[in-house]
Amino acid sequence: ATGIPRGKEMVSLSSRGVTVNREAAAQVRLTANRQQQLTPAEIQVLLARRTNPPVKLSQEDFDLLARLITAEADGESFLAKVAVGAVVLNRVRSEEFPATVRDVIYQVDNGRYQFEPVLNGWINRPASAEARRAAELACAGCDPTGGALYFFESWVPNQYLRSRPVAMLIDSFTFAY
Repeated sequence: ATGIPRGKEMVSLSSRGVTVNREAAAQVRLTANRQQQLTPAEIQVLLARRTNPPVKLSQEDFDLLARLITAEADGESFLAKVAVGAVVLNRVRSEEFPATVRDVIYQVDNGRYQFEPVLNGWINRPASAEARRAAELACAGCDPTGGALYFFESWVPNQYLRSRPVAMLIDSFTFAY
């Protein structure tokens, strides 16, 4: 697997207070480095972007991805759910991470779980219908983050995560490369 090209755009989105900050805006036309509210139509454009090749997952891996989306982003917008799924698939495509959905989700690096729901057991809860739809879009190649490999709640003080270039903010999450 090879890494996903990252591009130069930076986006900040939130369904509760949607803003955007881009260096370059090809599909959502905005003035460079300007912050403004995104319209529902612009959010739909981001959801319609197919920046990654489609992937076919086994039923088991698809269910695991949907359960992670539920556990990580159940209270977040649909856009955030798709972005969480895309991050997992971006990691599978990246040489920096394990090569399967299961191995990415259950990865423990230097004693740290990559995804908290694995540690606290929430990964074992059934996936919501909305998380399944988000997983379908992520598997179809939709990646509103443009190739992000990390996401974390924006209040988290982790220096490593905060040192990563930010791709976008959606709801309570920061997505980073």
